Amino acid sequence: MTLQNAATRPLKILVAEDNTINQRLVIGMLTTLGHTGVVVGDGDKALKCLAKLQFDVVLMDVMMPVMDGLEALAAIRAQEQQTGRHLPVIMATAHVESGDKARFRQAGADGYLGKPIEIEQLRSELRRVLVL
Repeated sequence: MTLQNAATRPLKILVAEDNTINQRLVIGMLTTLGHTGVVVGDGDKALKCLAKLQFDVVLMDVMMPVMDGLEALAAIRAQEQQTGRHLPVIMATAHVESGDKARFRQAGADGYLGKPIEIEQLRSELRRVLVL
C-alpha cells in the first residue's frame, strides 16, 4: 500500500501543537497521506476551532501552553456528553513513558503517538482509530 492510499477518503484533521517545526512536519505528513490539517497552538484554541468547524479526528499534543492536551481532551469529552457525538482524539507526546498509553486511554483518548511522529505510525494510528 502506498502512502497516498493510506485511507479510503481524505480526512480533515485538527492538529493542536505548539511547536512550529512539529506543526510543519505533521502537516507535511498529512498532505502526503492525502489529508487536510488545520493547526492551532494550544488546547484553548483547539476548543474554539472545534466550536466552529467539523473535523474527522484531532491530533493533540500533550504539553502545550494556555491549556494542555489533557485538559482540552477532558473538555471535548464533557461536550460530547451533551451532543452524543464522539470525536476521535489521538494524543501525541515526546515524553514517552511506559504508562502513557494507558493513562491517555483512561483520560478518554482514542489513540496515541510518540514523538517524533513517523509517517507510517501516523497512517497506522489514523486507520486504527477511524477503522479505515
